[in-house]
Amino acid sequence: MINALVSYKGKPARIIKQTIHKFVLEFADGSSRLVRAKDFRFIHSEFVQVDNTCTYADVSVLEDLQEEVLTLEEVTQWLFDEYNAKNAWCSCVLIEDGLYFYWQKDKVFIRPTYQVESIRTKRDAKIIETKNLKHCADNIANNILDKQDLPYIRDIEKVALNQSKHAKVLSNIGIENIPESAYRLLLNLNYFKPGFNPYPTRNNILKDDQIDASIVKVDRVDLTHLSSYAIDNFDSNDADDAISVDGDKIWIHIADVSLIATAGSELDSYAQKRASNLYLPEQIIHMLPISVTKMCALGLTETSHALSIGFTLELGEINNVEVVRSIIKVTNISYDNADGMLVSNEYLSKLQSITKAHKQYRYKNGAISLNLPNVDIRFRQGQVLITQQRLSKSRELVAEMMVMAGRVVAQFAVDNNIVMPYTIQDKGGFSQEILDNQDTLSLSESFKATKFFKRSATSIKNLPHFGLGVKAYLRITSPLRRYLDLFAHQQLSRFIKGEDTLNKEDVKKIIGIHNTTMSSVGRTIRSSNDHYKCVYLLDNPLWQGDSFVVDIRGNKTLLMIPELGMITQIRFKILPKLDEKITLKVTTVDLVDCSANFKSI
Repeated sequence: MINALVSYKGKPARIIKQTIHKFVLEFADGSSRLVRAKDFRFIHSEFVQVDNTCTYADVSVLEDLQEEVLTLEEVTQWLFDEYNAKNAWCSCVLIEDGLYFYWQKDKVFIRPTYQVESIRTKRDAKIIETKNLKHCADNIANNILDKQDLPYIRDIEKVALNQSKHAKVLSNIGIENIPESAYRLLLNLNYFKPGFNPYPTRNNILKDDQIDASIVKVDRVDLTHLSSYAIDNFDSNDADDAISVDGDKIWIHIADVSLIATAGSELDSYAQKRASNLYLPEQIIHMLPISVTKMCALGLTETSHALSIGFTLELGEINNVEVVRSIIKVTNISYDNADGMLVSNEYLSKLQSITKAHKQYRYKNGAISLNLPNVDIRFRQGQVLITQQRLSKSRELVAEMMVMAGRVVAQFAVDNNIVMPYTIQDKGGFSQEILDNQDTLSLSESFKATKFFKRSATSIKNLPHFGLGVKAYLRITSPLRRYLDLFAHQQLSRFIKGEDTLNKEDVKKIIGIHNTTMSSVGRTIRSSNDHYKCVYLLDNPLWQGDSFVVDIRGNKTLLMIPELGMITQIRFKILPKLDEKITLKVTTVDLVDCSANFKSI
């Protein structure tokens, strides 16, 4: 064995010494290593200097030897006619390559032709892929793309939209395989336009789909004699609540969805997976199929089916509660039109007086409402529109009526032992001064007061909602738009029909599933709004506007920009005063981080 040619981890070596159980191998660079016999492969008894540049081998002879098992010596003789050290090494190189043969311990298996062709096809494809990958990487480096690059770009797109964790070309060009890096690259390549919103897909928001549905006929109370008004934005066509008054009786009518999206049905599952409508700047993604919305929305036909809640209000206390399935006639009006009718329309005027009294009742019970600036964001025909939400008497009227509805149904559920997903909120740390003067707080005082709110939660316990100043509260008025509203309707529907309602454990599970989904929904809405605010600033690089100081933290000043619905932080050499107005201009915008920087002018 001394002076034999062997292969150690694919490298040629010479045996220079032998012990009882081990051998000393010498390599081409002069180094040596003590190894066991099982760790190297014997090639030839005579050592010569070899490399991987081999002479021509006639592989055609292998056609007659398919699937045979030969020794290295036999293979060498077939390929080269002569078994010497150099030819044996060349055979070893070919075997290690794996195209025509592979090792079976110390023997060599001759591959059948179909295996050889399959391997060759894969290798050719890999060569082409390597070439195409380099082509794409070179194009990216030059900020260009062509059709040949699209498969690799789509892989990057999947990473950008959080649908994949890896894209070959990103690794190839040294960019981290995370959504933010992939998205930034595609923006730079102009593959993604700034107006494209990546967040619904990135957060796995399900798209609108279609499911067949039909209206179930049930006995209904005829309330068509009432003047019922659905008040909403001027462009809304999916009203799910309406209000009316009949003498001392207040009525709140809600789209009767639970008879169509019944508990446990395909529609119910569809809605539960989506949890809520998403009102995004560029689109509405619906909780229920649009056909169901059209079928159930109030005021789209001469008469509408509703779940109507009737009650009287005496010194803020609720009495004479009725919950009935009804048929009503609805007049749809916008907030702007409603504002003009609050004096002239006897029903709306009366309801406004009722809601004012109810709001005062809640304030006496510790309710708090902070009027901070807010904006509506729309992306239409490639343009971002940002408008400040203005205070409106009709908006306040509708909001208070919805609070009443939630309070009434919560009381009805408690009185009748119906397990419900109550919305609860612990008592905040507000001073009495804030509670007494909440309507006249400055912007900075309102901003500071937000820190004292406790997070609201959903529970089967009918605990108070201190922020609203009520003993128990249910979200009930948007069954077309919010799943827990729909679920509450399903519980009411079971009760009205005399069926068993779901128990506490079942309702807890539904709340848990809903909370998980709503986490993605909330994240998508926030990110989408921030995204389009940044798009707006990119489209208006010379933007200037007013901001107001709402907090000072060390040498950093926090400023609220009402026009944009944004907050920014700036360092000043001389600190401004709280609520001081400071004009800002935008300096930089980062669409990937959904952030913008400003400076004072």
